[in-house]
Amino acid sequence: MELSGSVPALTAAYDVIRQPLGRILPRLSSVLAEAVPHRAAAELSTHCAHSPFKTHGDEDVVARLGAADLAPLLDSGVAGRPWQGVLTLAGAEHPVLAVRSDATPRGAVLLLVREDRSVLDPAVLSFVQALWDLVTSHVDRLAAEAVPGALARSRTAADTRARVIAELGEAHAAALTGMLGVLRSRAMDDATARAAATDLAVTAVLELRATAERDQEIAEEPADEAFARLAESVRPLMRYGPVRLELGAPQSTKPLAADVAHTARAVVRAVLMKALEQESVSRVHIGWQVTEDELRATVRDDGPGTLSHCALGPGRVVERLDVLDGRLDVDAVPGWGSTVTATVPLRATRDPAPHPLTSLGERELEVLTRLALGHRNRAIAQELRITESTVKFHVANILTKLGVGSRGEAAALFHAAA
Repeated sequence: MELSGSVPALTAAYDVIRQPLGRILPRLSSVLAEAVPHRAAAELSTHCAHSPFKTHGDEDVVARLGAADLAPLLDSGVAGRPWQGVLTLAGAEHPVLAVRSDATPRGAVLLLVREDRSVLDPAVLSFVQALWDLVTSHVDRLAAEAVPGALARSRTAADTRARVIAELGEAHAAALTGMLGVLRSRAMDDATARAAATDLAVTAVLELRATAERDQEIAEEPADEAFARLAESVRPLMRYGPVRLELGAPQSTKPLAADVAHTARAVVRAVLMKALEQESVSRVHIGWQVTEDELRATVRDDGPGTLSHCALGPGRVVERLDVLDGRLDVDAVPGWGSTVTATVPLRATRDPAPHPLTSLGERELEVLTRLALGHRNRAIAQELRITESTVKFHVANILTKLGVGSRGEAAALFHAAA
């Protein structure tokens, strides 16, 4: 078998996935630039709770891109069959390459806004598809096994997005409802104009609601589907062993925030592994109960009844629950078995202390990263393909958001937080 040609591809893949989360898309864009010259890259990734939509590249393009542009590609794209064609984005036609991956349960799509309309070689398409599958699998695993700090950021960002969406929805709905009332008034004579305006207003209301629902679908999972994913992941552990697995799925389709679902699955798997390490266990029951206010995930065994908080360890399990204001309860009866229950509130009761850099946007983080390495404005502009004036604008915003007075202080804060 000829392996030498695979080495550059493996090196490129490694170079992408070893980047910090905020740098993965920029690095992926850079790696693909030679094979697929493009002006901008965007992704819509359903596994990412705090930032499912990301962009990188030409400001003139990315400033006009939104999640709504990629949602149809996510819905209609076929995994393993990259699509190259022309799309109308922000009122202008652009040649694009859209790559959908099903390497995660609900899929992810990568969009490259190309520089020309040339037909790409099948080998290039296969490379892009394989690399995107690898990246989405890697990021999905990071999300499923997120460390407490990442969970805190995810919860804060998800709560903020939910509040903003709710506030925007209420404000726009109130304004449009008022407009409908005026337009339906009998005091107006122009029936045709009134009917047309009414139709436009109704359409605007529906579009607003659809946008909020689309964002919610990406950032949340129905409880029954989230449990089904857990069941799929634990069945292989039990398939060939002597222990019988019983599953108690929640009788609920209530949406769970993605970080809550990820945490519940991770905690259950960790507890299950501890339960299976005991002697004389013949049966394990895993169940979820979902109420208006909380999710209770339970692991019950018929073992020796010796499990304890100490046996489960104070590490990831407790830390992850602490971030979400959750708790872990252990009820062990010697000779009868143990019941471990993880309880996670579905509404955040406190905001975790924000990471000093979480106030920065994706582009601002890119600028700060280079600023912290000592790069000057001109070099940053060349690397990010933006103007020096745009770099100065981002630097000013960074200093304001971080509450510092100089580039050196901002760089020191970046290195302290790294």
